[in-house]
Amino acid sequence: MEFEVIAEGLGFPEGPIIMPDGSVILVEIRRQTLTRVWNGKTEVISQVGGGPNGAALGPDGAVYLCNNGGFEWHDVMGLCIPGHAAKDYAGGRLERVDMKTGKVDRLYDSVNGAKLSGPNDIVFDKAGGIWFTDLGKGYARSKDKGGLYYARADGSKIIEAVYGSSGYNGVGLSPDEKVVYAAETETGKLWAHDIVGEGQVAPPSPGMPARHVFTYPGHVYFDSLAVEADGRVCVATIVNGGITAITPEGAFEHFAFPDLLVTNICFGGADMRDAYITLSGTGKLVKTRWPRPGLKLNFAQY
Repeated sequence: MEFEVIAEGLGFPEGPIIMPDGSVILVEIRRQTLTRVWNGKTEVISQVGGGPNGAALGPDGAVYLCNNGGFEWHDVMGLCIPGHAAKDYAGGRLERVDMKTGKVDRLYDSVNGAKLSGPNDIVFDKAGGIWFTDLGKGYARSKDKGGLYYARADGSKIIEAVYGSSGYNGVGLSPDEKVVYAAETETGKLWAHDIVGEGQVAPPSPGMPARHVFTYPGHVYFDSLAVEADGRVCVATIVNGGITAITPEGAFEHFAFPDLLVTNICFGGADMRDAYITLSGTGKLVKTRWPRPGLKLNFAQY
């Protein structure tokens, strides 16, 4: 697809948020910052620390962040690649960042007495509740399992909806908010969880972690995702570098981009067909015209 480069030289960008003034807010995981970008210009909003990852605007106008706690970093053949837990890793958390002051408040770092490992991606429902994933965390000889969580934005309640995946990454809601989708990184699978209450999902069939939607043919890793207005789920894919649009029935099409580590997509513009995509391995944010409109996020300001 044709695209324009909005920003480059970024430290593993993810979590793009489109703003009404034409800027895009995103995280730079390697730099540990929440950053605003315009064409040819960047501004650090907050030095967050750890590993700021998925980001979303909340009902109060603040940015809510999944913080994975930090990675070790590797530069390989011109690409920036995250590795195991950082040497100073002390757990993951969900955070709130004040846009005016850059102040960071920690909302949650555990659930039912168990520490969060690597919170990764986030989406708000219409009621102002937060669905977020935990990718787990990798170490030299072991790896934490991941899960799917629900939390209230005021810090009063967190629910572990699902635990035990090999690592949930992208998360998104169907247009009717009856389904929460989760992309599983290592397996290249898209799972659907049917929502039955606040932070509650229907139990899966025996032997299944959830309702299976799609498995990518061949070896790829799944990263973040966004949902189109018609219900397609657009998953950023790593190794084959691109965005894979998947129908709820499991049909798919792939759009390639020139980076092995394509990690995020978000939609905006008057017709919701402007797609902003993070090419994280090469440190770029790009913009393209998508074939179909994306679903407008709750509490988006564009």
